[in-house]
Amino acid sequence: MSKAFASQADLADKKITFEQLSAHCWAYTAEGDPNSGVVIGDKAILVADATATPAMARDLIARIRTVSDKPIKYVLLTHYHAVRVLGASAYFDEGATEVIASQGTYELIVERGKEDMQSEMERFPRLFRNAESVPGLTWPTMVIGGGNPAKGEAPGKLTLDLGGVTVQVWHPGPGHTRGDTIAWVEAEKVLFSGDLVEYEAGVYTGDAQLEEWPATLEALRALGAEALVPGRGEAMKGNANVNKALDYTRRWVETLYRCAREAAQADMDLKAAMAHVRKSMDPVFGHVFIYEHCLPFDVSRAFDEAKGIKNPRIWTAERDKEMWASLQA
Repeated sequence: MSKAFASQADLADKKITFEQLSAHCWAYTAEGDPNSGVVIGDKAILVADATATPAMARDLIARIRTVSDKPIKYVLLTHYHAVRVLGASAYFDEGATEVIASQGTYELIVERGKEDMQSEMERFPRLFRNAESVPGLTWPTMVIGGGNPAKGEAPGKLTLDLGGVTVQVWHPGPGHTRGDTIAWVEAEKVLFSGDLVEYEAGVYTGDAQLEEWPATLEALRALGAEALVPGRGEAMKGNANVNKALDYTRRWVETLYRCAREAAQADMDLKAAMAHVRKSMDPVFGHVFIYEHCLPFDVSRAFDEAKGIKNPRIWTAERDKEMWASLQA
């Protein structure tokens, strides 16, 4: 029997946790659903990842309001995916004046934001249950430089003073997308990684730069974080647990890409490549949340990159289903 497409069968609500990680930093997590991070200063608040819809964002806002009445001035888009960005409009009523993204993320919204929005709405019916509340694409009002530090390019670091706490925002290098952006509260050693890092959840790589991703993870490791809000999975506390999440993500990325290269070198087709990847991935990762959703998209992208397609092909709702059907046939 063929599997339900993407996450269309995942309709059960998840338990949401809103927990304090340090004096000013909070994690909003939900059993493998996309996470958000919050930094609360004496003057203003930053939210990292806006949630999928304004209706979902209002739940996060309500939780923030139990601990602070300060304006939510900044919304950070760690990357362009719809489940992360389309809730941004809800924060404008809470004082938001800046939506921040990297140059790479801005370019990806221009290039494929419309297609990604439709694609993800069909993949995640539960997350987009209130899709009618989405006014359209989310566009950044502040774009920071997209240089790759691994190549000696300036990263375009932005420092925000929220009052009593500062947040550094920059693009540490490509990985989950070519525009990934992090928030780093150095004084409290708290890292908000977006989907560059996951833990005990599927690592979606459908739009990834797989070859470069491990080096970007090592750049994050060098920060020495004592707490981490990953893109999916529980908030990690203590440097050993932060490294555990970095190791988990690196193992996924490297295993996937190694197997895809082997498949490409053996001149397999995509379905055979999928079977080959599963031999190594299923025993290690097959139990985690959203694994079966991610893997077909991951193998498709990894197989493309292994064959020299450096810029990920655009996913559309039509391409999604064609790929899924071809692997289920």
